[in-house]
Amino acid sequence: MFVSVKSKSGKKLMPTHPNKAGMLIKKGLATPYWSNGIFCIRLNYVTEDEYTQDIVVGVDPGSKKEGFTVKSESHTYLNIQADAHNKVGKKVAKRSELRRSRRSRKCPNRRNRKNRNAGKEKIPAGTRARWDWKLRILSWLSKLYPVTHVCVEDIKAPTIERARKWNTSFSPLEVGKKWFYDEIRKRWSLLTLQGYQTKEIRDRLGLKKSSKKLLESFDAHCVDSWCLAYHAVGGESIPDYTDIFCISPIKIKRRELHRQKESKGRIRSRQGGTVLGNGLIKNTLIKHVRYGITRLAGVNAKGLFSVYNLEGNKRITTGAKRSDFRVLTRLNFNYRSGYSSQA
Repeated sequence: MFVSVKSKSGKKLMPTHPNKAGMLIKKGLATPYWSNGIFCIRLNYVTEDEYTQDIVVGVDPGSKKEGFTVKSESHTYLNIQADAHNKVGKKVAKRSELRRSRRSRKCPNRRNRKNRNAGKEKIPAGTRARWDWKLRILSWLSKLYPVTHVCVEDIKAPTIERARKWNTSFSPLEVGKKWFYDEIRKRWSLLTLQGYQTKEIRDRLGLKKSSKKLLESFDAHCVDSWCLAYHAVGGESIPDYTDIFCISPIKIKRRELHRQKESKGRIRSRQGGTVLGNGLIKNTLIKHVRYGITRLAGVNAKGLFSVYNLEGNKRITTGAKRSDFRVLTRLNFNYRSGYSSQA
């Protein structure tokens, strides 16, 4: 995988070969750093020629998994398979249900107020979270590479036979997609392809797509995102880099006034929140003296921290002391390695 390069002034430059990056670091001409699991370098000298090529991000949306490919005409730099952001709408509905139930019993609650969003254009919370997740990934990639174009496989909601404009106006899919496209146009050039056009490109190049949609492999989703990027920027007809980088949204337990279920004595204690105290927050990347690179997940009444692994929600320990780890940076998502091709 090529190494992302940033100039001394902060401008994104074309990625370089790992051997060259190592040589620059060894000579003191560059400083290494990590960006959510991606190795990058920052140049320590002023560069005169900061020429960059067109770099495209191909986006293959999906209901469970999504594919992203960063590609120029010369090389493929990164393939990402992301877990879709879902279940937000159900959490918002449950929050409203609990808020209504608190009004009928003796407990803290705010006075009911009229709907402040009545008559205003608003995207539902679940739809906004699903499409904003894609936009966050694109924003992160634009901090690593000089992205100029974004090519998205256009998806459409099935229309009702007797009301052809119904789903265009009311479908969460169409509403979220329109918002997503408008946000892309503000920062990059947008290109779209239909699903059958992506299949034609894939068949013409002799590439095959796996029928196992949940497989963490290049053949599952990134093959389509690569075809989208290839259509926009061209280059070699065979992918020169097929390793994938898997990411997933971090499940954050938001602060709640009361627990949903009563404990002994009909007590509903508070739960949730991201602040741990001492200037620390949840999902912070740390380096533990025993467990290595991990992340913070919580703190108990004794001031001991819970530590989880990076590749999921497996708890490592609940007794980490503050003196046992060093804070690195805050995580935006969980990440793990995938496979280059179908097994």
